[in-house]
Amino acid sequence: MTTLLLATRNLHKVAEIRAILGHGFRCLTLMDFPTAPAVIEDAKTFAGNAAKKATELSRWLSRIRDSETEGETSMVLADDSGLEVDALNGAPGVYSARFAALDTGGQDNSRDIDNNAKLLRLLKDVPPDKRTARFRCVIALAPILRDQVENSSPVCYADELELQTQLFDGTCEGRILPAPIGAGGFGYDPLFVPDGFDQSFAELGEDIKNRLSHRARALACLATRIVTAS
Repeated sequence: MTTLLLATRNLHKVAEIRAILGHGFRCLTLMDFPTAPAVIEDAKTFAGNAAKKATELSRWLSRIRDSETEGETSMVLADDSGLEVDALNGAPGVYSARFAALDTGGQDNSRDIDNNAKLLRLLKDVPPDKRTARFRCVIALAPILRDQVENSSPVCYADELELQTQLFDGTCEGRILPAPIGAGGFGYDPLFVPDGFDQSFAELGEDIKNRLSHRARALACLATRIVTAS
């Protein structure tokens, strides 16, 4: 069985990843490692943030040689995801979780209700056919290498860990509603209707969402790669 450290404390995200990957994976989370370092997500792309989280946590785990990972096929799985709205030139993008906080210079995540309210305010004059959007997820999978050696080359900035880190991209196309609908899901789910459906992610239920979501598609690619390589 492949052991993964999910680089998150978000219970919604953990449950979603576990449900999508199934029983072939043992998933630990940052709640199992309370001394894990906080990683600042300051990259300008989803891929950059995901890779930074995965590689920094992998390096930390390789140093502590925790008994939870010793002797197993262990990797760190980190993701960054968000909503891209075409009428807003791709915003909120990497700032999806703290979209509302940007107005006051805050660095912490905003409440979902505040992020949704800001999005609707910015789109209030945009007609329905121009409210196209997509959820995007990029997952980074980094191996936990023993005795890692930091790169010292003045011309090559990637070390062995970075070279072995794999990226998996998934998107789900849809549109933004004029008002939130549904009590399920989290984040922007009540405002997002995926293509081919008339209900929001917050109405469709976890089973359907976990089959067609951006994270599901990225994880499907990841799972296939792991199975093929094993």
